[in-house]
Amino acid sequence: MKYILTILTLWGILFSGHTCLAISAPHQLGGFMLGADISEYKSQLNMESSLPIRYAENIREMAIKETTEFKSGLVAYGTCAVPNKIVRIKLKYADDSKVFFDTLLAQYETKFGKAAEWRGDPFHIVITWKWSFVDSKGNHISLILQHNKLDTDEKIGNSVKLTLIDAIDKDRQCYEKAHPASSSLQSPQHPNSQPNWDKLLPR
Repeated sequence: MKYILTILTLWGILFSGHTCLAISAPHQLGGFMLGADISEYKSQLNMESSLPIRYAENIREMAIKETTEFKSGLVAYGTCAVPNKIVRIKLKYADDSKVFFDTLLAQYETKFGKAAEWRGDPFHIVITWKWSFVDSKGNHISLILQHNKLDTDEKIGNSVKLTLIDAIDKDRQCYEKAHPASSSLQSPQHPNSQPNWDKLLPR
């Protein structure tokens, strides 16, 4: 009996964590594959749209061509440690409705289980759920599904984001090592320095 209780306890710990270990980690979204070379998708991307991400210049994003399922989207790729490799896929579904989102969320939960983390606001104006995975190679992957109809600071409608966390971190560290000056510009203010309140407060 004690052995059975021990097994059940360990089983509960395994599946109660924030990272999905038993479920196969997703790597593909909208026809794009995390870790693949961006050049493999020339027919699906607006190649002239490539731009660096603000405050993360090592990562560049390219807009997708509209499809029946997705109205718009951005595919991000590294430039340093993982040059031209896809590290994040952000897509906006063609259907913006809450009814579609509820159906979509049910499909996500059937495939990946309940989301481990709530990322939305307390009033559910922006509904955001996050899943976290570790694949067979030890890579950390995050999956975020969101519905938003009111907050103009967020992407309106239904959207999904699939991110290869380790690759982004690795590429950032590589870039900062190669560009120490740009890295120092983003360093936080020294804790003992006094803020300039004239500049920080409205007048």
